[in-house]
Amino acid sequence: MNYLSVEELTKTYGDRTIFEDLTFGIDQGQKVALVAKNGTGKSTLLRCLIGEEPYDSGRVVFRNNIGIAYLQQSDDLNPENSIYEEVFDHDLPKLNAFRKYSKAVKENNEEEMAALFETISELNAWDLDSLVEQILSKLKLDNHDAKVSTLSGGQRKRVALAKVLIAEPDFLFLDEPTNHLDLDMIEWLEQYLSQSKSTIFMVTHDRYFLEVITDVIYELEDEQLYKYKGNFSYYLEKKAEREENTAAEVGKARSQFKKELQWIRRQPKARGTKQKARIEAFEDTKKVASQNLRKEELEIPIKMERLGTKILELHNVSKSYPDKKILEKLTYTFKRQERLGIVGPNGVGKSTLLRIITGEEQVDAGKVVIGETVVFGYYSQANIEVDENMKVIDVIRDVAEFIPLEKGREMSAAQFLEKFLFPRSMHYNYVYKLSGGERRRLKLMKVLMSNPNFLILDEPTNDLDIYILGVLEDYLKNFQGCLIVVSHDRYFMDKMVDHIFVFEGEGKIKDITGNYTSYRDKQKKELLETQAQKREEKVSLPKEEVKPKKKVEEVSKRKLSYKEKLEFEKLDSEVEALETEKEKLTQILSEGRATSEEMNDASRKLGELMQDLEKKTERWMELAEFV
Repeated sequence: MNYLSVEELTKTYGDRTIFEDLTFGIDQGQKVALVAKNGTGKSTLLRCLIGEEPYDSGRVVFRNNIGIAYLQQSDDLNPENSIYEEVFDHDLPKLNAFRKYSKAVKENNEEEMAALFETISELNAWDLDSLVEQILSKLKLDNHDAKVSTLSGGQRKRVALAKVLIAEPDFLFLDEPTNHLDLDMIEWLEQYLSQSKSTIFMVTHDRYFLEVITDVIYELEDEQLYKYKGNFSYYLEKKAEREENTAAEVGKARSQFKKELQWIRRQPKARGTKQKARIEAFEDTKKVASQNLRKEELEIPIKMERLGTKILELHNVSKSYPDKKILEKLTYTFKRQERLGIVGPNGVGKSTLLRIITGEEQVDAGKVVIGETVVFGYYSQANIEVDENMKVIDVIRDVAEFIPLEKGREMSAAQFLEKFLFPRSMHYNYVYKLSGGERRRLKLMKVLMSNPNFLILDEPTNDLDIYILGVLEDYLKNFQGCLIVVSHDRYFMDKMVDHIFVFEGEGKIKDITGNYTSYRDKQKKELLETQAQKREEKVSLPKEEVKPKKKVEEVSKRKLSYKEKLEFEKLDSEVEALETEKEKLTQILSEGRATSEEMNDASRKLGELMQDLEKKTERWMELAEFV
């Protein structure tokens, strides 16, 4: 069933064409992603589709009577609302009814509560509270009464995300949904969207996200839209095939073009005997042969200052704030070509450690020793600090007119911009005209232009498209200095680092050898072993008959003990009884005949029952694996 049809959509800003004659469709249940270079109009296209921005020509047609929600990069939240009020701030019958009911309960308005009972039952909204609790908990928005005006930018982004998820729309538009989420949140969101029944159209640079969730990828390149029916791996494979085929076609066309050009030149201009069809074919061949196949690459052989034997040493470094401990007696010595990744929940102090290393923040105890040859290049999360009326090339020239390369060569600021995929046509653009991704790329250029031998990158992948990420990874793989990366981009971390600092909170840091995936695999393995051990302990024999512990693999293949069989049968009946009790309580709430006290009591019992039911259902499913 078709949910969205887009026909010949065109959008321009003045004399600049953003996209032209785009035609595509999205069917019910599809998980679709749009990939394109920054500045080519991905976010503009989303806004045009949902009607927040006008387009020049074409048609956008949605199926009638479907619910639509849109997560944009810049939120549009009401600062006066609390978090709880904001996530319910939808013009949707189900959410409106439940919001009014919650307010009536809080104000003990029996008349209003009675009027809403039947509506909530008809809309099947009694379980909405538990859904809201789950989403807010996973996104770490636990203070439901906090005003939106008091939240940080990252918290506001998570509130906006919670708001669109709670709406449970038929069609969900997401613009960079993983920005400002920590790794645990990203993995939860990945699982949530994979299981969601919503049709999804998203823009994201998270390549693992694209790998797991999407079943269709659209690529906007050279004003053409290419469709790939598969995930990110499939897209990379088929894109490479398409480029190879295009190269073969262009090569053949150029060979043909030379022959036809000679024929065209031999014909007298005054004669009208040229074959019209052959001339038209020549123009078509010329168009194909003129395609630029040069792949833009970020290869910058910068001559780096050599690092000495002493690089960076942390000796018993401690740091705390009044309400939070960040570091406790951290001791570590950095070696040459160190490639360190830093992970952990938001707010545990990852960026604080970077500021301590660069001297922007002082320690409470201990000392930081920096080698004399170290030249830091620090890329922070803060926006680029330049006059927005400056021209792009002047921003780079302010750092240096030329940068030294290997073998005594030099590179000009203009050449450096081109290497960073800023074409000559953009060099004299003003900074205020740049997109978010282009500004971050310009800031990254400023850092690299200073020719550091110790790079510190704090969330370098935010707002960068997958093309820039690819070439940045190529550059960093050839970087001979030390590298510290804080990133929520799992794909980027896997390629860049060889060990990880895991911030666990309360000043505790664990050093894990390997990349991010190996760290998560180890975590999952430890969790499985812990669960298996707990299962063993529950079914263990008396102490004198205890046998050696089995391996996880053996535990997973065993049969239920007699005791567990009894437990399984008991859970079966208990879950059924709880479901029956749930229906009774729901009926009490929906009929509206009970007193206010009875209704409050039924509401409280229903909440407790739901928790018990979830717990027993999980245990039943756990045992059911071995039946």
